[in-house]
Amino acid sequence: MPPRKKEYGIKRASGSLVHFRPPVSASTVRRHSAVVPSVLTFAVIVASGGLLLMIEKGMLNSVQTPPPRANGKKVEYRLRNSDAAVDVESQIVQEIRNRTIRSMCGQKNMPHSVWSLSPLQRKTLLQHILVNDEHHFLYCYVPKVACSNWKRVLKVLSGALANVDVKVKMDHRADLVFLSDFPPEEIRHRLRHYFKFMFVREPMERLLSAYRNKFGEIEAYQHKYGAEIIRRYRKGYAKDKKIAGNDVTFTEFVRYLLDEDPERMNEHWMPIYNLCQPCAIEYDFIGLYERLESDAAYVLERVGAPQHVRFPERQTWYKPVTKETLHYYLCTVPQKFLKELLPKYILDFSLFGYPLPNTTTEYCRH
Repeated sequence: MPPRKKEYGIKRASGSLVHFRPPVSASTVRRHSAVVPSVLTFAVIVASGGLLLMIEKGMLNSVQTPPPRANGKKVEYRLRNSDAAVDVESQIVQEIRNRTIRSMCGQKNMPHSVWSLSPLQRKTLLQHILVNDEHHFLYCYVPKVACSNWKRVLKVLSGALANVDVKVKMDHRADLVFLSDFPPEEIRHRLRHYFKFMFVREPMERLLSAYRNKFGEIEAYQHKYGAEIIRRYRKGYAKDKKIAGNDVTFTEFVRYLLDEDPERMNEHWMPIYNLCQPCAIEYDFIGLYERLESDAAYVLERVGAPQHVRFPERQTWYKPVTKETLHYYLCTVPQKFLKELLPKYILDFSLFGYPLPNTTTEYCRH
């Protein structure tokens, strides 16, 4: 089933991240200046509305979209090396990207505030923004992007947990304050004055992480979603009432996503832009899962968290999604399904600086 046209709408985004690197020589800048035309190409593609056509032709596989940056503002990072300088190439790429975003967001029919969203969009957004009034920040949590650990941090800051290492099963509602808990005027005040941040992850990695966790480990998801997916997409099982739902294939999961409305998906596989609406809210900082340790440290310093509050270390039992694992799973899915799936997550790729995955037949042979 081809995605609906409305799902491709370009929305406004204004949050991002400045990357700092060691000083670079002039020759290094010249050597890497070739990336700028590719980014310009991406900007032209998006602005002209030809992005989906490029996906269909497989022409975007080699285009690298630039990393995010916060509201076009310079982020003062805590540098380990006091002599480190901002990478010139990174600054150029980010400025081009910011101009592209402004162009994309200039469309009149796009939401420019929380209040211009539909009731469903606004409800989803406000229910995913956590509030800390003592340190004046808002955090939009995205499942499968270290949100459980961030919730631990918020509980430590509020005094509900002694420290982030306390061995306790995470309650994703208790001892947390959501923006949806407040009346409109108080919501407006916090959106206007609080530090706002979120974290993002490569879209397909996030999907695979959700698939492996929910259908491989969580019985509630197996019974609720897994059994339904198997009845719907596996031949001969349409009327089977005794399906465990614990052996859903990744292809079956992808087919299920193709038939789902992104605005009504389960939060674990709902596109990030639907969860956090980075077009309606000007986030001050968009951290990357791939730079979780350093980006989390920056946020904690920025919000004035006490020195003893740190971001939790990754659990020893955690099985990360490697490039090899992602390659294996993506290559088990027929290309026609992947071509239909990518448009549903295209804003997550483009707005947060992730290149589209290479799923050509030649690539999958390796």
